[in-house]
Amino acid sequence: MERLQKFMAAAGVAARRKCEEMIAAGEVTVNGRVVTEPGVKVDPEQDVVTVAGKRVVPAADKVYYLMNKPAGYITTARDQFNRPTVLDLLPAGRERVYPVGRLDYDTEGLLLLTNDGALAFALTHPKHTVNKHYYALVGGVPTEAELDKLRRGVPLAEGITAPAKVSLERSDGRTAEISLIIHEGKNRQVRRMCEAIGHPVLRLRRTGLAFLTLAGLAPGQYRRLTPDEVAGLKQAATCPPAAKRL
Repeated sequence: MERLQKFMAAAGVAARRKCEEMIAAGEVTVNGRVVTEPGVKVDPEQDVVTVAGKRVVPAADKVYYLMNKPAGYITTARDQFNRPTVLDLLPAGRERVYPVGRLDYDTEGLLLLTNDGALAFALTHPKHTVNKHYYALVGGVPTEAELDKLRRGVPLAEGITAPAKVSLERSDGRTAEISLIIHEGKNRQVRRMCEAIGHPVLRLRRTGLAFLTLAGLAPGQYRRLTPDEVAGLKQAATCPPAAKRL
């Protein structure tokens, strides 16, 4: 027996927190009965679980994709406005996977997709500190004092951001590219951080996650992670915060 949301995530329906939202919204049935409590336990071999009328079957093998997301794609499995999603970039007939975390419609770069609900949960949970590396092209040229604000943390609606590693990479006098390494995953965090110091983002790319990079991947391309990379991600997601450094 296992918790309903854990079974759904492991089967590739969505990340665990999203599965909990689907359950609370009444979108899930167990043996024909609508269930709204995520703590309900199910037997994957005996119980019939459906989401929006479609039966959820246990995932077979776990798969892990690393993608270089282009701008103009939604980081969800479905979009109510029928915009292209990152899943459209994967081959037809492939295993059912879902994105780990989100990149905005206009944001480019490194994105993981998997049917491993446990790893997706670990990588996105706030208590874990997996580093994410971004390059942001911003309007204007930030001063060192403004960059120091990002390094110390800036106030957002949900609180002050954790300290970031920030450097000015280049500038043409009108715009600048800055490198940021953060480990949080607040909604549109990098864009909001830059807006908070008066330098709105014009282009945003995520180029690194933990030890992973986009080496060899053009926009729209993807590859499977190696077993060593999967093991490394699991280690990165469970390593105590005190043992990590930006």
